[in-house]
Amino acid sequence: MQFKITVNGKATNVDVPEDMPLLWVLRDVLHLNGTKYGCGIGQCGACMVHVNGRPARSCLTSISSAANAKVVTIEGLSIDGSHPLQVAWKDVDVPQCGYCQAGQIMSAAALLATNVNPTDKDIDNALDGNLCRCGTYLRIRHAVHAAAKIKRESTKKTAPKTTSSGSKKRQ
Repeated sequence: MQFKITVNGKATNVDVPEDMPLLWVLRDVLHLNGTKYGCGIGQCGACMVHVNGRPARSCLTSISSAANAKVVTIEGLSIDGSHPLQVAWKDVDVPQCGYCQAGQIMSAAALLATNVNPTDKDIDNALDGNLCRCGTYLRIRHAVHAAAKIKRESTKKTAPKTTSSGSKKRQ
């Protein structure tokens, strides 16, 4: 069956069975291998992507339910690795084996899209269900805080300033 889907900003059509998980469409049909297969039952979070701006476990999301949707994978977060989370992940040296990292980053990106000043509890709640076999949870939390700070600082740099006359000008 034909399905239209937009992945990382690129519209495409795929001819696959309607019950095929989005994970396999991404990996096997579109050759985007950043999204990982972990458990296949939605328990580990390694397959996390964004569907229409919301985090979704691609192993549980059928292509028919993602038809006409906008999907963002780890490859689409930023082309050059400059997303605040990717920068913070490197700076904090989060990964050990790295297998869960795409899912962790995608869950954290969904959080930071709506909350640029998350508490530890916010981070823990947003990443609940994203398992890390290496146990780097404290470094992950530290990196999310660091990415939030990068994001806040970049927002301040581009925010309009009010002049003494009350008009706004860009920095």
